[in-house]
Amino acid sequence: MNLLPLILAKRAGEALDEDQIREFVAAVSRGEAPDYQISALLMAIFCRGMDRGETVTLTEAMASSGDLHDWNELDLPTTDKHSTGGVGDKLSLIIAPLAAVLGAAVPMLSGRGLGFTGGTLDKLESIPGLETRLTRERFRDLVANLDCAFVGQSDGIAPADRKLYALRDVTGTVESLPLIVSSILSKKLAAGPANLVIDLKVGRGAFMKDLDQARRLGSALRETAVSFGRRCSVLYTRMELPLGRAVGNAPEVLESLEVLGGGGEPELRELALALTVEMLGLARPDADRASLLAECEAALGDGRALNRFAEVVAAQGGRLDPAAEDGGLPAPAARRLLEAAADGHMPLPDAEAVGRLCVRLGAGRERAEDAVDPAAGLRFLKDWGEPVAAGEPILRVEGSDAGRVDRALGELADMLVPTPEPGLARPLLIGLEDESGYRELSGLADLVTGS
Repeated sequence: MNLLPLILAKRAGEALDEDQIREFVAAVSRGEAPDYQISALLMAIFCRGMDRGETVTLTEAMASSGDLHDWNELDLPTTDKHSTGGVGDKLSLIIAPLAAVLGAAVPMLSGRGLGFTGGTLDKLESIPGLETRLTRERFRDLVANLDCAFVGQSDGIAPADRKLYALRDVTGTVESLPLIVSSILSKKLAAGPANLVIDLKVGRGAFMKDLDQARRLGSALRETAVSFGRRCSVLYTRMELPLGRAVGNAPEVLESLEVLGGGGEPELRELALALTVEMLGLARPDADRASLLAECEAALGDGRALNRFAEVVAAQGGRLDPAAEDGGLPAPAARRLLEAAADGHMPLPDAEAVGRLCVRLGAGRERAEDAVDPAAGLRFLKDWGEPVAAGEPILRVEGSDAGRVDRALGELADMLVPTPEPGLARPLLIGLEDESGYRELSGLADLVTGS
């Protein structure tokens, strides 16, 4: 296919019609368009944008470029969550099994980390033997029997997106709003959930640095999802500090087990509860939010959520021992403690700086082909702003490469100098956008009460 007429039209600021967009996506899927012309059209879209109709058509065409799942045979409503990415974001490991034991089926399509943000698949694959490349039949069987499955994007799910994303990544066109919307939603539409919650991260450690920018993306995502008959809401959440106290792959799995077992760091637990309540609220619209919160807390407290996670992991080939201190996960070859350099208070670390350090440690990747060290990561031993004494351990860093661990320890010593006064971390919940509009949130109680 010769894309030159489309390139010239979009460069001139014209809207592409439905047939042009569908033919373009089909040509990308079949390998019938040259990369240089695809890249030129992506840049024209980046510079000139797309209207809502173009974005909807592009999303539909990309979703339809591969397998489309529907779950009409299930007796349960289907729901899913998408995060725009953050540092220490292990929420999917918690909320998927939690929602699955409370009356929803969760066919969770997840991704890998790239840059300084982590990926759910990398965390899951730190569990020995766990397989996320599932056939269509295996994916459907797991959801039908356990109400939950974790699957990565395969060649059969939105294959046009795989090609376009790879080119966007190397042509400086990742930040285009219509291309972001179509990339996210084409995969979710293909996976088939009827209800979707977007966890849109905002702040230094997120893709979206300010709320105005984030709200433009959130509104576009919600409106596009609704145009396909999905119920969708957007929860805007803060990403200035790492989420929880663990960053890495195996370290974050262990922290997820703590929350699933009824404990865990309070802010991480609160955000997991908020997202699960919102997911269940979409899937079970007649349910009272306060009752849903009580159900979630009960399922964490009595072990049902942890048991379901263990069942799903085992069904996908994983070998996990939730009762063991290390969960049966890969043991790091090197482990170091960072001690406080002086009396003071635990400083508030910059999420992006921590994320980039963990990439250098081996816990993440800067290029899609980079290998990941499942054991690499860190664990904060003190809460933000908590008093610390000189010589007191405040952080543990670990990994398979002792040299990397030592270098990371030196960087962290410079980063985490105790402060004279405690810093104040702002609330994680910022706002909710749903069919009623946008409203600010200051905590879980605002979400539950609707105030």
